[in-house]
Amino acid sequence: MSELIPSLAELHALRPAQQPTYPDPAAVESVVGKLRRRPPLVFAGECDELRGRVAEVAAGRSFMLQGGDCAETFETVTAANIRNKLRVLLSMAVVLTYAAQLPVLKVGRIAGQYAKPRSRDAEIRNGVSLPAYRGDAVNALGFTPTERVPDPRRLLEVYNHSAATLNLLRAFVTGGYADLRAMHTWNADFVHNSNVESRYEELSDEIGRALSFMVACGVDNEAFRTVDFYSSHEALLLEYEHSLTRTDSRTQTPYNTSAHLVWIGERTRQLDGAHVEYLRHLRNPIGIKLGPNVTGSEAAALIDRLDPDHEPGRLTVITRMGAERIRDALPPVIDAVEQTGRKVAWVCDPMHGNTFETATGYKTRAFSQVAEEVNGFFDVHEELGTWPGGVHVELTGDDVTECVGGVDELDEADLVNRYETACDPRLNRNQSLELAFLVADRLTSGRIRRGAVEPEFHLEDFR
Repeated sequence: MSELIPSLAELHALRPAQQPTYPDPAAVESVVGKLRRRPPLVFAGECDELRGRVAEVAAGRSFMLQGGDCAETFETVTAANIRNKLRVLLSMAVVLTYAAQLPVLKVGRIAGQYAKPRSRDAEIRNGVSLPAYRGDAVNALGFTPTERVPDPRRLLEVYNHSAATLNLLRAFVTGGYADLRAMHTWNADFVHNSNVESRYEELSDEIGRALSFMVACGVDNEAFRTVDFYSSHEALLLEYEHSLTRTDSRTQTPYNTSAHLVWIGERTRQLDGAHVEYLRHLRNPIGIKLGPNVTGSEAAALIDRLDPDHEPGRLTVITRMGAERIRDALPPVIDAVEQTGRKVAWVCDPMHGNTFETATGYKTRAFSQVAEEVNGFFDVHEELGTWPGGVHVELTGDDVTECVGGVDELDEADLVNRYETACDPRLNRNQSLELAFLVADRLTSGRIRRGAVEPEFHLEDFR
């Protein structure tokens, strides 16, 4: 490992936030040793390629779609679940690419998102207090003393399940499933007769005719059949992330090989904290989550710390301000970052700032608030003349009932039907597609208002 990377002991000396308290240090050391010997899950060249793609987003020439589960679970690592998440992201990307005539960078919140920060260390039920569930990487969801004890051996399961997920994803995106000419089949079992479904089918027919015309003209490009797809997750658990850090033999620089892009969360972005100290040494593209209380000076200091060389594609700033705060909280942050001279990729997370609890105890989000934060994000960037570079969405490929509203007009009484998340509520398939159309409309109208020249259609945009 490169000497540039601080040791785990040095990082723990910085008192990192949101780390589990393991009862057996020897077991932790054993697991870390095993993970250090495991092959990388992603490769340095892939991370470099993604950094170039993020640079295109930051320059206003591309748009990032980042999405997936709030918290992955071991139980849901099945071929059907992985396929369903992928096809929703592919469907959303097609909507964005074709409607906005813009390349879309596709990044999954997948193959590593097994840990979650918590606002409280303990969960209390009927007077019984147990450690909070911190994701399958740490403990189990069941509310018993045994299940809630943090177990480092779960980190090996994270690796195994992430490897299986990435293996299947690579097969899907290169083996024909992502073929644009099969896009009708991606959503064959969507809820039919909805406005969003009808709109998607009309778009599919239009794209199908365009592709048929191209084939008739002798164009049969590989971009019909494959897409570029990258993995990402929050780099929360230092034992896991540190043990999967490898030094690239070509450049002698360190990469986190657990994902192509890793991000620092709102709860772990302390300027002098362990997570910033660790991630600032990596060559991966890095994300930073910023909530509504961040100041412009704090944001600028983080940017300076994580990108001292002003490297294009290095940083993605993911804002999670909330629908009510976005228009006031975001402008000073953008101004401060712009004044550093850097062009970062600005991405909107419209999920985390809009969570509330119903009277019946369900944690949920209203689609109307998610849409309002996206609209606020676009409004602010249009006013400032900066590029709204992407969206970061918690979603699933299933017809769950976890967020209210949307095209199916789910209400609080519907939540009980299919509330399946292990942590935070996710958009279902139809809600995700509805959001894609909203974003596509904003991209189209925003580009026209700024007087930008509409780009010509290029097949490569779909990659």
